[in-house]
Amino acid sequence: MKRVTQRAYGILINEAQEVLVSDEFRFGRYFRKFPGGGVEKGEGILDALHREFKEELSLIIDAHEFLFFNDYFQQSSFDPNAQITCFYYLVKCSKAKDLVLESYEIPLTEDGEKQQWIPVNELNIEQLTFPVDQDALKTLKIKLGLTF
Repeated sequence: MKRVTQRAYGILINEAQEVLVSDEFRFGRYFRKFPGGGVEKGEGILDALHREFKEELSLIIDAHEFLFFNDYFQQSSFDPNAQITCFYYLVKCSKAKDLVLESYEIPLTEDGEKQQWIPVNELNIEQLTFPVDQDALKTLKIKLGLTF
């Protein structure tokens, strides 16, 4: 591995017990993940989490609670020379109820991104693309007393 990168993700659950997921199309492929992204040089994990939520969702994080990080080797799905370490936080955003989501009637195009709410008890591990997201969902479901 030539590079090690860090990523920060937020798991946002609304009052209806739905979790926000991000559907994206990049590098010629579709994937589903939790909102968040890469930590930039000179940035802390939580700084990146707050920035990503502001950039991707126009949301300010009011509170966060650490949930999970991968303490095992994970190769990047996009760069065979990169190892990734991902940090997941449960987040609260008071303005989440005002989030306007784009319609899925128009398909995603390259560099496209749309979010949707999925009931947390209905979100299956197989619905998330990346292995670390899947492990974070397992941890979340255990914390909430749900089966996976």
